[in-house]
Amino acid sequence: MPPFLRHPPMRRKIVHFALVGVGNTLVDFSVFTIAYKLALLPIVTSNVVAWMVAMSCSYVLNTYITFRVESGRRLRFRDYVTFAASGVLGMVMTTAVLLLLSLYLHVLVAKAVSILVGFAVNFTMSNLVVFRARRPKS
Repeated sequence: MPPFLRHPPMRRKIVHFALVGVGNTLVDFSVFTIAYKLALLPIVTSNVVAWMVAMSCSYVLNTYITFRVESGRRLRFRDYVTFAASGVLGMVMTTAVLLLLSLYLHVLVAKAVSILVGFAVNFTMSNLVVFRARRPKS
């Protein structure tokens, strides 16, 4: 077991992040499917729209649940912008994986795999950048 998983608070964060992620995955997948299949938007446009909606939901839920200690359960515009900016890396990764795998797999299967890649990137960025523990002001 990796050392960071031996730390119970970190395990809880990962579990909470994953549970929030499951809900946001449903949001992402639904919005993507509607945009791609019903609105007939291009694959990249559909993916970016789906990401924007799911990312906003993710910020709210992670602020109130996963990183409640670090955030004080307060929604802040600056944190939202930082969350969105760090999420761009995840979105770029998921889009690249989606485009590559869609050449070989059904597009919805490729989308599902790309979401797993996004999970790893987004948790790392959220934990280390967006919701890092703040030092108390002296």
